Amino acid sequence: MPIMFAVANSTACCAGSLAAAAGLASYLLGAIPWGLLLGRLRGIDIRETGSGNIGATNVFRSVGKGFGVLTLLLDAAKGFVPAFVFPRLVNCGSGAEPSLRLAVLCACLAVIGHNWPVCLKFKGGKGIATSAGAMLGIVPAAFGFAVVAWGGAFMLTRYVSVASIAAAVVMVAAAWWLYVDTAAWLPGVVTILGVIAVWRHKSNIVRLRQGTENRVEFRKESE
Repeated sequence: MPIMFAVANSTACCAGSLAAAAGLASYLLGAIPWGLLLGRLRGIDIRETGSGNIGATNVFRSVGKGFGVLTLLLDAAKGFVPAFVFPRLVNCGSGAEPSLRLAVLCACLAVIGHNWPVCLKFKGGKGIATSAGAMLGIVPAAFGFAVVAWGGAFMLTRYVSVASIAAAVVMVAAAWWLYVDTAAWLPGVVTILGVIAVWRHKSNIVRLRQGTENRVEFRKESE
């Protein structure tokens, strides 16, 4: 019996250590400033051009469309991998289902890492792409509704900020509609992430009210 208790305690300790490592890795992965790094490949400090933001939209405008799309995908991966892959790695070989609580914790830490990266003195991006990847990993159905909302709002307004805010609002509403029965606390976490996403757009909201926010224009480049 003492041996069984010792084995159980050792297993629990190992699982706890793996979960802590996954949480730390989630923050550090989220903190990788892909927009800044890709901008430097073109000799551009993305923090000193355009809006000064390290996210995909500013990279798209200031560095190039291809670099902007790549930044979007990499930032989204920073959210998806911690939320979907890390919990499965922690439980690899145990036969247990991936922990939803760990998935949500890793998702939140990835978003925190992007928004407040230690390597940039806690001055990061707005977290939309990283949040989207994280939500795809933990609430995929709500993510689908948010993508539709983003596309619709963008087509109507050509404002990325409006589309991102609309997606955050719809994501929260869809989470409360679809995931309350999964875990009563889960929509609450999604709500907090949604509020953070909207709050990070406060400067965009000011520019929208002043009529100075930049639209995305699709012009053909002159030959």
